[in-house]
Amino acid sequence: MQVIKKIGDLRVILGEYRKSGKRIGLVPTMGYFHEGHLSLIDAIRERVDIVVVSLFVNPAQFGPDEDLECYPRDFEQDEQMAKERGVDIIFYPDKDEIYPDPFFTYVATEDLSKVLCGTSRPIHFRGVTTIVAKLFNIVQPDIAVFGRKDAQQAIIIRKMVEDLNFPVEVVIAPIVRESDGLAMSSRNTYLSPKERKQAPIIYQSLKKAVEMVQRGEPDAGGVKHSIRQQIETAPLARIEYIEIVRERDLKPVKVIEPGTFVAVAVFFGKTRLIDNVVLK
Repeated sequence: MQVIKKIGDLRVILGEYRKSGKRIGLVPTMGYFHEGHLSLIDAIRERVDIVVVSLFVNPAQFGPDEDLECYPRDFEQDEQMAKERGVDIIFYPDKDEIYPDPFFTYVATEDLSKVLCGTSRPIHFRGVTTIVAKLFNIVQPDIAVFGRKDAQQAIIIRKMVEDLNFPVEVVIAPIVRESDGLAMSSRNTYLSPKERKQAPIIYQSLKKAVEMVQRGEPDAGGVKHSIRQQIETAPLARIEYIEIVRERDLKPVKVIEPGTFVAVAVFFGKTRLIDNVVLK
């Protein structure tokens, strides 16, 4: 496994692989790997010849009062885990390599980035689409994989690929959960023991929502009310949003229909957790 820090070096190496007919896969990450990240590597490993994992804590997607400086980092651990999972290249650039000073150019998706998480994080998705567009340009992958836990992000990236004609297949891998149902996230390490004990209430409420829909409940408002009631039984939980939206455009629905999912954001202390489930 190679660790590459410079864009020029990476392009030379990948250019040689491309000339020999190798298919290249990209797993964009911010590091501090857990089984969720590793599942993304597994999801792409059999589809390509060369797996590239980018490891970059992207400052452009953090707001001024968010956790950029304290976001968990452990490159040595990440390197070892990636090697054991069969990664071929880690792209580990410095900030100045990605964002030369001055930097003026951003990529943004309108509308899709202004709802759900975009309401409280107005610059977040502009930062996400900018870094992903840059990585697509640098790596030129055949396939890139993203996690379903960040459903809004995945939908936005797919739309960016469609609108800007990137020749990249976007694969969305399922959410990986802890044994008690909590969606795996690097930010779970922020939770205190008491917060961690209560956090699985999020998935419990979403499972109940799925059961309601499977029993024939069509009313989105009723399903949202059930989720809210259950989450509010956890004293440390503070709900940011509960929304039931269409997959194709993230528009809210009043009546549950095919292609809708429920997305939630909940604070435990200062830790913001997101989760979602498809309603069938």
